[in-house]
Amino acid sequence: MQSESMNPSERRATATLASIYALRMLGLFMIMPVFALYAENLSGTTPQLIGFAIGAYGLTQAIFQIPFGMVSDKIGRKPVIAFGLIIFVLGSIAAALADSIWGVIWGRALQGAGAIPAVVMALTADLTREEHRTKAMGTIGLSIGLSFAFSLVAGPLLNDWIGVNGIFWLTAVLAAFAIVVLYLIVPNPIVSKFHRDAQANPRQFSRVLVDSELLRLDGGIFILHMVLTATFVVLPLALRDNAGLAASHHWWVYLPVLLLGLGLMIPCVVVAEKRRKMKQVFTGAIGVMAISEFILAVNNHALPAIVVALCLFFIAFNVLEATLPSLIAKTAPPDIKGTAMGVYSTSQFGGAFAGGVIGGSLHAYFGMQAVFLFCAVALLAWVFLAATMRSPRYLSSMMIRVGPVDAKQAEGLVMAMTRVTGVAEVVVIPEDGVAYLKVDSHAVDKAALAKYKYQDPNT
Repeated sequence: MQSESMNPSERRATATLASIYALRMLGLFMIMPVFALYAENLSGTTPQLIGFAIGAYGLTQAIFQIPFGMVSDKIGRKPVIAFGLIIFVLGSIAAALADSIWGVIWGRALQGAGAIPAVVMALTADLTREEHRTKAMGTIGLSIGLSFAFSLVAGPLLNDWIGVNGIFWLTAVLAAFAIVVLYLIVPNPIVSKFHRDAQANPRQFSRVLVDSELLRLDGGIFILHMVLTATFVVLPLALRDNAGLAASHHWWVYLPVLLLGLGLMIPCVVVAEKRRKMKQVFTGAIGVMAISEFILAVNNHALPAIVVALCLFFIAFNVLEATLPSLIAKTAPPDIKGTAMGVYSTSQFGGAFAGGVIGGSLHAYFGMQAVFLFCAVALLAWVFLAATMRSPRYLSSMMIRVGPVDAKQAEGLVMAMTRVTGVAEVVVIPEDGVAYLKVDSHAVDKAALAKYKYQDPNT
């Protein structure tokens, strides 16, 4: 019987890889709350190009992240992660040295081109056992959320101390430090292989792209990050120019609304998961976010109104960021979860790019109010998508290593494991020696499933 808790090597791998992921995302996020103000002093600046610069990383990350993961299957995880971090360092330096908006755009695009998220997830899968992989991935997901929250507070503070140029230099140093962590602290995998639960398989794209429920969720994460990026194209300007709050004090607004958002997110997610109200909470959060954008569109000159709107915005945003991956995991067939998450992540970064371009263009031609109004309308369209989706099955993903089996034995395992209480779906992949299951975590008979775990005679 395998241990129910992570061993020290798994804990170290999860913690260090989460820190590498978070350090990189911190560098991408920290300029969001300050860049629109900084860019006014760059040559060639226009509102459109400010939006393009903020969202440029999303385009290159969306393009390269799945190919990076595929390359890492061939040449190894650590070399690809190190290469991606080096590109990120070069992009940060290019942006720090730039004196024109196009120089910053080039730097931001390079930052995104160091697209290591898929490779980090693959290395995490290499270094953790099947029964602990969901926990490890969740830890990395939490680190991303915390890095985003921290960046909104740290960005204005660091801008006051070292300027945006200094922030770019700092992100270069952090990424270089991440390379040191990668080689000195992250364990080396004994075996590196493709993991269906953590990596995208191009041969499975067609299954994901014809699944209407998965497409709704991919469209949702696209809209969420489009709205987030478009909002931050103009929000710093609203706080400074309309509400009269000095840029160095913007963190006074961000810190309390983020803490409130994180605090209220937890009971909302508990209600969604434990009381099985996922669709209602999910759809409601989108509606709340739409209301926040309408408030910003109608009254972006009064600081109290902006604060109220941002409280609603971040409560809803945190709920949606927490529930969307859960919905993907519940909706995707167990053997294509990694591919579904890969398409989902690509949609997320594509949305960030679209938000920058659209937000900048609307600001240029129609003003700040048009940006907030566009975001509100996009969220209302998402409300419709969410309201018409099927209620999710309250199932969790599980993997069991069944060892070497042929096709006939795999078929027998599927029939036997499907009869276990709480098991809804089973797929056994003979070449992987792994069973991928969807189970009701409250009802599943874990003792019965444990009988099917492969016991390596050499251990």
